[in-house]
Amino acid sequence: MAKGILVFIEERDGKTKKPSLEALSAARKLADQLGEPVTALRIGAAGEASENLASYGADKVVSATHDLLKSYSAEAFSVALTQFVKAEQPRFILGSASAMGKDFLPRAAAKLGVGLAQDCIELNIVDGTQLQCVRPIYAGKAYAKVRLLMEPAMATLRPNVFSLGAPDAGRSAETTTFTPELGAEKARASVKEVKAAAGQKLELTEANIIVSGGRGMKGPENFPIVENLADALGGAVGASRAAVDAGWINHTHQVGQTGKTVSPTMYVACGISGAIQHLAGMSSSKYIVAINKDPEAPILSIADYGIIGDLFEIVPALAEEVKKLKA
Repeated sequence: MAKGILVFIEERDGKTKKPSLEALSAARKLADQLGEPVTALRIGAAGEASENLASYGADKVVSATHDLLKSYSAEAFSVALTQFVKAEQPRFILGSASAMGKDFLPRAAAKLGVGLAQDCIELNIVDGTQLQCVRPIYAGKAYAKVRLLMEPAMATLRPNVFSLGAPDAGRSAETTTFTPELGAEKARASVKEVKAAAGQKLELTEANIIVSGGRGMKGPENFPIVENLADALGGAVGASRAAVDAGWINHTHQVGQTGKTVSPTMYVACGISGAIQHLAGMSSSKYIVAINKDPEAPILSIADYGIIGDLFEIVPALAEEVKKLKA
């Protein structure tokens, strides 16, 4: 009989990813309603987790270890997860809607023969034990309520949407290991090296503050204006598809339907008109600030604060004021 909630914990460079802790916190809230335990599953990670996973809600921490799991492989990771799930039979499986989560969790769902709700922004328990998720559809113009009827119910959570909450240092968790049965045929492709994009200090999807530039930046030589404001605010640099297609900035910065979906606390759009595909990637931001010389720009219709004027005057002035306040 299925019982409990399993959370996949993503780690990089020896550190637990914040979206995984958000998923763990969300699992804890659901588990408290069900009166069931939460298991955190680390795949391929060596040593102890960088964060105290128990303090974020885990009752049990399992490290799945194998030589073929030392580097990321969607095939091997999905097999390891599937084998653990068949052994433990959890009721729900949660993970982050990160690049890794979107890559291998659907494979695991297919192997298990169950459904997967991707990029969820809300989770609820209905009819006693069923998981109901809310997820954006049609490029964020509508929301679908998805009820997962099969067990285990699987869902990935959009980063920066679910509250992390304060860790409870008084909690403790059982720790154990799991060794999946893997052969070389289960890891035909694996990641050998991860290189961070030059100049990007924060992962775009995890940043609480994002400052983005669009076509209004007029050229790559002007993007340091955006970067200066992002540095002053302690945020990441984003861009519209128009700026990326023009070659002004690397595509890793692109926000939108064909780029990255972000949900920061504050999103500052500089010289971005607000095409539908861009809004699809950032409309769930908590506060949106739009700086544009066109009072009819579509982005102003969803912005919490709009500044009409020349961004080449406004953005540097904002950066200076932020620096003064911090000083």
